Amino acid sequence: MPYARSTALSIARVLLRIFRVLNLILVLVVLGWLLATFMRAPFFQHFFSVRPARLDPGLLMPALRMWMLLTLPALAAVNILLTRLLAMVETVRAGNPFVPDNAVRLKTIAWCMLGLQLFDLVCGAMAAIMNATGSRIDWHWSPTGWLAVALLFVLAQVFEEGTRIRTELEAMI
Repeated sequence: MPYARSTALSIARVLLRIFRVLNLILVLVVLGWLLATFMRAPFFQHFFSVRPARLDPGLLMPALRMWMLLTLPALAAVNILLTRLLAMVETVRAGNPFVPDNAVRLKTIAWCMLGLQLFDLVCGAMAAIMNATGSRIDWHWSPTGWLAVALLFVLAQVFEEGTRIRTELEAMI
């Protein structure tokens, strides 16, 4: 079984690193598009006024820019989450996952997930604003992410308690 666990950890490690790179690329793409909406405003105004004609570019452009601005902190939260998760994978690979740092990392991941769930609600509000300009953006609420947030906070507490008990046991021996 150790071979399967080590293979899974290796795959997780590679995937987390790939996701971090993709997340950073996405930050650059969002920043590029945000800057482009200011530098090439007439192009975007014209584009949104003819494709499709029902969109109101006067309302759409500020909403689109706001959405892109709000995306940046969400992408930062994803980067923090991936970084902490990668650090946890490294402690598991080293054979020592029950350390106080992992409890802190797990709590940080939980806060990042909470931030992402709040961002999801903001996306719902932004979709409503964009739909008022004539676009058709579907947004649906799901409890799954909120359950993950609760689970992560509970697991962080379990890790804290486990590391405390481990420290006490090591002190006795």
